[in-house]
Amino acid sequence: MKDNDPIIGAILYAIKTLVRQTKSSIQPSGDTEEHVFLSNFVEQCIEDTDLTWPDFLAEVLSMLPYGWSYFEILYKMRGGYSEDRNKNSKHKDGKIGWRKFAVRSQDTLFKWEFDEEGQCLGLWQMAPPTYQIVFIPIEKSLLFRTETHKNNPEGRSILRNAFRSWFFMKRIQEIEAIGIERDLAGLPIMQVPTELLSSNASSAQKAVVDDFRDMIQKIRRDEYEGIVIPSDMDMDGNPTGFKLSLLSSGGRRPIDVNEIVKRYESRVALSVLGEFVLLGMDATGSYALSSNKTALFAQALGTYLQTIAATFNEQAIPRLMRLNGWTDASLYPKLKFADIETPDVTELASSLTSLIGAGVITPDEELEKYAREFANLPAVDSTSARIEPEEDASPEEFSIYEKPSQETEPQETEPQETEPQEALPVSAVTLNGAQVSSLLSIIEQVSLGALPRETALQIIVTSFNVEEAKADKLLGTVGRGFVPRVNKLNEEPEQNEDA
Repeated sequence: MKDNDPIIGAILYAIKTLVRQTKSSIQPSGDTEEHVFLSNFVEQCIEDTDLTWPDFLAEVLSMLPYGWSYFEILYKMRGGYSEDRNKNSKHKDGKIGWRKFAVRSQDTLFKWEFDEEGQCLGLWQMAPPTYQIVFIPIEKSLLFRTETHKNNPEGRSILRNAFRSWFFMKRIQEIEAIGIERDLAGLPIMQVPTELLSSNASSAQKAVVDDFRDMIQKIRRDEYEGIVIPSDMDMDGNPTGFKLSLLSSGGRRPIDVNEIVKRYESRVALSVLGEFVLLGMDATGSYALSSNKTALFAQALGTYLQTIAATFNEQAIPRLMRLNGWTDASLYPKLKFADIETPDVTELASSLTSLIGAGVITPDEELEKYAREFANLPAVDSTSARIEPEEDASPEEFSIYEKPSQETEPQETEPQETEPQEALPVSAVTLNGAQVSSLLSIIEQVSLGALPRETALQIIVTSFNVEEAKADKLLGTVGRGFVPRVNKLNEEPEQNEDA
């Protein structure tokens, strides 16, 4: 099933790809230096193994079609570089680390060993090339299972419920292929003399019938087609009883085999929550339906990741810690996987906009940090400064009003000697979402030159009940180059000399 069926193969490939790209980390169990040191030590041991971590996860996921996967833990002394591959290490501190997690194939299982209480003691393996029976104790192994029903070490394959649908689908596909071939080649019919089919026929006559029966069963339309049979008429013109004919198909079959196969394919994919691989194959399906199915599939995979992490945290890490002399279990770090599904930044932005607009939450540094982590954006660099508009920018860059005519003398304004102040983040003022939106609208009007800066200051002081100095910080350098429009309505029109 896992090696030959395209639907099952696509689902298993999707699982491996998603799990391999999921980020994982070793989290310390506390904030002390010793907790952090042990966490870094375990990460070093994982990176120092012969098999990469994504490849190890791919081997672990063989438990999905088989129900279980078994690994023998091999250790080494961290003694630095060595010509011996089994002793080579990136570190030289004399501690014990992992050499590799050696997979023990499910095909080599001979039997399981249990004690009197039914606890699994280990695995008996019979592997090539020697095929000698070897016992691998559970104390030095990792056993991953899809489920622990009745404490069965073999778990249960996720493809078990798909077997019935897969079996019928396979048989129908085979019958369909045979039917297509027979429709193209025709149904062969061989006529032989009656005496060859009688009960009194000799052994030679029966052998002739058997040869003809084998011949018509192997008739194919290929490069080897061709038949040699006796003529249906003898030299005297009398019938010999031999005749070969092909019965053609009667037209379109009354049963739609294609729909039947699609139904069984849907059942196979449904058994492992992988129906999303079939969406779009028939030009049907919506984005909402696809999103719901993939979300459910991702949640199921998240459960398997939790199972892998729990097994690794309970079996692999404690044994490594005790081998190196750390016996306090409260110091042991834990393996943790990130969310397997890619976050939807658009939905997060829409939700935050609605919550901020309703005044439910107020933007702050913690919210910005969460949003950046959720969207996989770089963290805030406290050393970098915000980019503000240049103070000596010309009024044309900030105003849409007309320039004063040369006949009108511009009003002289005393230059402000105070240094431009940096804009204060809006989150520094305790405002609700609606007030934040109004304040941003006022700042935008000032930046466009539609509202004088002094007028905006008075509006902010009066409407938002803040001090003038704080309002000035909110505006920053916005609107300092404001130039008022010249009112020409009261001026008399110029006389035309030619009039």
